[in-house]
Amino acid sequence: MSSTFNHWLEFTLPHALHLLGILVIALLLNRLLRAATNLVIKTAGTQGRVAQLREQQTRTVAGVLYGAGSKIVWAVALLTSLREFSIDVTPAVALAGLGSLAIGFGAQSLVRDIITGFYIVLEDQYVVGDTIQIADNIGRVEHLTLRRTVIRDARGALVTIANGEIRTVSNLSRDWSQAFVDVSLSPETPIEKTLQALESAAADLRGDPAWSQALVDGPRILGVQHFDRTSSTVRLQVRTAPTRQDEVARELRRRIQLEFQKQGIPVSSVQRIELAGVSHSPQEAPQQDAMS
Repeated sequence: MSSTFNHWLEFTLPHALHLLGILVIALLLNRLLRAATNLVIKTAGTQGRVAQLREQQTRTVAGVLYGAGSKIVWAVALLTSLREFSIDVTPAVALAGLGSLAIGFGAQSLVRDIITGFYIVLEDQYVVGDTIQIADNIGRVEHLTLRRTVIRDARGALVTIANGEIRTVSNLSRDWSQAFVDVSLSPETPIEKTLQALESAAADLRGDPAWSQALVDGPRILGVQHFDRTSSTVRLQVRTAPTRQDEVARELRRRIQLEFQKQGIPVSSVQRIELAGVSHSPQEAPQQDAMS
């Protein structure tokens, strides 16, 4: 009886030690994997909604990475453990490989969407609340996952875009936004008087406490953008807080109009009409210009 027990002990002890070693290594790898994925998390530095959403998104990515890596570690540990019981795992590995290959072919677009989603979150290309442009779609990001981006456009429609379809994205909400205001003038208007009126309107906007917080730079006069025998155009530039460029531009135009009315400066009464898809011969072009 004693010899049988000793024989059983000599047989099982090495296998038990091997299994224990596999378990310890798997646990250590999971700890290292957890520490590595935690580096992905961007802790919110403020209590702002954008910062909190950014932290939540990076935590989601870290959780997905850890979950996938942990499953791989335990799968390898299980297959290694089966060898200790003289179980041939080659057929199971081959079957799993074929199954993964079939799933991969069937889910190529899904995998592409998820990989692109990882890059969007990790590179901080945009977050929920940003105003972005993807191809011809411009709107505010309402929802963002690893698979899709949902934006609300100017019509109020929710537009769902698969992340894998995104090639170029423009973030209109980062740092500052910019607008150009063109003022069309009558050719008889003295340019110096006009520039002084424009500077007065711009200074009035800069000095208004209700609008100064929305301004980053300007408004400043860039100069004459275009002129011909019918009109001349002066361009102004203004940089604003993100996504506020349209309302600031409208307010600047209003103040310019009031200043022009105060100083009696006329604006151009010519309306330019462009005909799309109509071509003219060199002889007809001067006649068309004369009619304009």
